[in-house]
Amino acid sequence: MFSRAQVKRALQRVPGKQRFGVYRFLPFFFVLGGAMEWIMINVCVGRETFYDVYRRKASERQYQTRPEDVLEPEQPIK
Repeated sequence: MFSRAQVKRALQRVPGKQRFGVYRFLPFFFVLGGAMEWIMINVCVGRETFYDVYRRKASERQYQTRPEDVLEPEQPIK
């Protein structure tokens, strides 16, 4: 893959080391997070996006944890 020296050399080439230090990488990660979020919302895998699956699984979990008395109708007291 890449040697440690190659990675270190590439990171040293990013401008702003004196003024911002390690925070000079923050814009890159901000853009990367935004791109990931956009992909999760808009890109369909099959027929569903990530959030479609998340909502479906959340509602399934909520249905599974419902108390028994809510699922069954009340019996009249005799």
